[in-house]
Amino acid sequence: MYDATSDPYCYPGTAVLKNYPGHLRQLELDAFEAASTMQRADEPLPNGRLSVRHYRAIHRHLFQDVYPFAGRFRTVRLAKDGTAFCYPEHIAREMRALFIDLALKRYFRNTTADAFSDMASEFLATLNAIHPFREGNGRTQTLFLALLADQAGHPLDLDRLVPEAFLTAMVQSFAGDLEPLTRQVRGLVSS
Repeated sequence: MYDATSDPYCYPGTAVLKNYPGHLRQLELDAFEAASTMQRADEPLPNGRLSVRHYRAIHRHLFQDVYPFAGRFRTVRLAKDGTAFCYPEHIAREMRALFIDLALKRYFRNTTADAFSDMASEFLATLNAIHPFREGNGRTQTLFLALLADQAGHPLDLDRLVPEAFLTAMVQSFAGDLEPLTRQVRGLVSS
């Protein structure tokens, strides 16, 4: 659960995000969101150039049936377990800088699997710290990573992803320790 101050994304008096079906209970919303996003993830993802616009289109694709804010950067400050993510007023700038750097690094093409894992974990750690969306950052990051890996010639086997271990590694990367995340990414690379 996220900590957000003055959250216009939630129904008044609740911590439940406003959603298209109008679910007012978190368990109902969670079940609907899981089913909807799994169905959308099985569909072809939007085409793009691994840019900020493409990243936003992926989020929109996944969450279009669930949230009105699908594909839009958040406008509230967010924290998880007392740790603040990028302030909303800086998201667009930080996303541009991150994706310009990704392009300058040629999307990690022509790298070894180990070099790809190092570079991808650094990219993911920064992307996670920016946390551009109100909800759905992790799922969007995972699908984008898979696209990036495919284009870099290092396809991922997402069946090997252990969500708890990956989440723990993401938290450690937020604290500056990239090694666990690099190991997680390397464990997914099928080459």
